[in-house]
Amino acid sequence: MIEGMNKDESSLDYLEVENASNEKNSQDYGAGNIQVLKGLEAVRVRPGMYIGSTGIDGLHHLVYEVIDNSIDEAMAGFCTHIEVTIAKDDQGNDVCSVKDNGRGIPVEMHPTEKKSTLEVVLTQLHAGGKFNNNAYKVSGGLHGVGVSCVNALSDYLEVQVFRAPDVYHQVYKKGVPQAPVAKIGKTDINGTVVTFKPDFTIMEANSFDYVVLAQRFKELSYLNKGLRITIEDRRDLNEIKSETFHAEGGLGEFVSYLNEYKKVIHDTPIHFEGEKGGVQVEIALQYNDKYDQKVITFVNNINTREGGTHLSGFKSGLARTINNQLQKNPKLLKKFSEKLDSSDISEGIVALISVKMPNPQFEGQTKMKLGNSSVAGIVQSLVYEKLGNYLDEYPNVAEAILTKIISAAQGRLAARKAREQIRKKNDGGGLPGKLAVCSEKDPAKCEVFIVEGDSAGGSAKQGRDRSFQAILPLWGKMLNVEKAQEYKVIGNDKLQPIIQTIAAGITRYNNSVDVDETDDEGLSAPENEDNESTFDVSKVRYHKVIIMADADVDGSHIRTLLLTFFFRYMRPLIEAGYVYFAMPPLYKITIGKKSYYAYDEEARVRILEENNIMDSSKGVSIQRYKGLGEMNPEQLWETTMNPETRMISKIHLGDAEEADRVFSMLMGEDVPPRREFIEANAQYVDNLDV
Repeated sequence: MIEGMNKDESSLDYLEVENASNEKNSQDYGAGNIQVLKGLEAVRVRPGMYIGSTGIDGLHHLVYEVIDNSIDEAMAGFCTHIEVTIAKDDQGNDVCSVKDNGRGIPVEMHPTEKKSTLEVVLTQLHAGGKFNNNAYKVSGGLHGVGVSCVNALSDYLEVQVFRAPDVYHQVYKKGVPQAPVAKIGKTDINGTVVTFKPDFTIMEANSFDYVVLAQRFKELSYLNKGLRITIEDRRDLNEIKSETFHAEGGLGEFVSYLNEYKKVIHDTPIHFEGEKGGVQVEIALQYNDKYDQKVITFVNNINTREGGTHLSGFKSGLARTINNQLQKNPKLLKKFSEKLDSSDISEGIVALISVKMPNPQFEGQTKMKLGNSSVAGIVQSLVYEKLGNYLDEYPNVAEAILTKIISAAQGRLAARKAREQIRKKNDGGGLPGKLAVCSEKDPAKCEVFIVEGDSAGGSAKQGRDRSFQAILPLWGKMLNVEKAQEYKVIGNDKLQPIIQTIAAGITRYNNSVDVDETDDEGLSAPENEDNESTFDVSKVRYHKVIIMADADVDGSHIRTLLLTFFFRYMRPLIEAGYVYFAMPPLYKITIGKKSYYAYDEEARVRILEENNIMDSSKGVSIQRYKGLGEMNPEQLWETTMNPETRMISKIHLGDAEEADRVFSMLMGEDVPPRREFIEANAQYVDNLDV
């Protein structure tokens, strides 16, 4: 296998290399060279074409493909409860089971395939009930490849179908039925249970992530009012996890959840629905006092992360409505006469757009972007009518939203001036004066330590390897960007050295999709006038950005402030895996002539126990480091900076929406949610350093 490629990418190249080494094969090219993959073989040979990847996303995609069939039953009005169970088999491998109370997959003999319809659905690509609108008027699955792909990529799959009065059963291995569909009992219920163990010789990821799956199921419960979804993790029988998601309030309840730790501009989310031409549209939105936006779009429960025509229609309708409301408010018109930018109207908005329709046209099997042109006009007219009527009925809400938008526009103009001033200041192209650069120029080989305090920074500069390690000392109080407008962040003298050091620009990141085009109301496109207004991860000068702070409460606060800044303004830096925490030791333990470093209290106890001594034993010295500044350059290098001996922790971004909520709670203006979090989690703090 070619190094650096995953399984599905490398196989073709491997075959080509092998053939090139055989002179006869490279000269002769005829019918015998053309391979025909039948049945589910193509899925096993090229899994990435069908589920996106063989990594953790692809592994979760297998679960989503199975549960999507249950969701389709719910949208058709036949399913009210879905149960997902994760467990382990006798060999310790992850197994997933999805049970619903829908109608049950048909089992009767297929009229053309001359075998059970259940077997046809599970073994043939492009076989399903979604190619016409007889079985499903609305469906997330379009191509009939979902559950058959899961079967193809499963080492083992078992299906039970309950169609009163009978129960049917069939087992597959690597997509191959082990016996015909059999009738195994009687029942008075309907539904389907699919249990599968992924084929881990194909899938690179080998463990389901409970948190990621639970988040998706919570999302699905909001998108399907009244549907109950239960997930249970039984992989550790000593700690079984279980949650049930059920939302009668639909998208309005979803918006309230996303705004849970934020101060909202209007108390109640604006929530409306409509239908035209067979297209059902549900929209909920609410403004908060933050400076980012969150616009999430769905088509038939599928998260269209790249947006599409439903998003374009929403933004055009929103812009038209806001402009219309502004014209009705002369008092606010006098406060702001400049042209509104689309980013002004979007600042602080949390909006959810759900479209359910027959025959949606997506760009690619991944279904990331909706292409049906007629949907834009349907959504735009619905937003203009329903939102306009709501704001006319509640003028206080309209004025609060308009005041927020005007404040955003004023902040945008101030940010532009701040950028211009910084650009003039940095015309010489210089780097921060306190930055100690490294000699290596390849970013992939370079790392920069962002160090708390001049004292520790001085030790780090002396102890580092100058060939590939750069040092940027911090000083003074770091800005909490969660509470600051963009222009204050851009112009902050404590953050400017970090922006200059990383040298990739700065952008306020939102948990949303966006469109680049200017909309129908003539709003200007988002600012991209200079390189500083867009973060470009390809220009990052260091592929390891290591935050090195004291191992105490103050150090944790500094790490959190910096992480908040990276999340809000340099998010691709985290997504690329370039952000790390240094792990300085808490203790130096000297026993005779030998020294040990303990990175936490547990390690200190373990070291002493391994040497059969007590804290007060003669010849034992235990030094508690209160800060990095207490270490000399040699100690700092040995414990915290030397790649051969140090411990560093990479920061991963899993669920961006949940991360957004947590940052808002921990770093935002509202104190009560933060107090509740501290009270609920104080029990997990073993040794509070105050």
